[in-house]
Amino acid sequence: QVQLVESGGGLVQAGGSLRLSCAASGRTLSMGWFRRAPGKERELVGAITWSGGATYYADSVKGRFTISRDNVKNTLYLQMNRLKPEDTAVYYCAASRTLEWTKAGDMYDYWGQGTQVAVSS
Repeated sequence: QVQLVESGGGLVQAGGSLRLSCAASGRTLSMGWFRRAPGKERELVGAITWSGGATYYADSVKGRFTISRDNVKNTLYLQMNRLKPEDTAVYYCAASRTLEWTKAGDMYDYWGQGTQVAVSS
């Protein structure tokens, strides 16, 4: 069992930045950041391989968000720049059972409790 704890969410004005962190209780394979906005389906925002050597980004965040990890600290990060009101959502980190990043939600076995990000216009 791996426990994931997110932090770093909050309220920010449009154009601002936030950095989310996800502390894992143990070693993990590939990981991802998901988000769910009110009335919308869960969306994969970004994913990263176990080594950190390859990443995936949703088109909606490409060029603004950066996913990274520190395997010594067992921590996953999401740097979010040039935030937009449409980025408002609860953000979840998740750990999958695969070495390479995956978009398949059912391949993620462990989930954090979520952290709220709100972007005002």
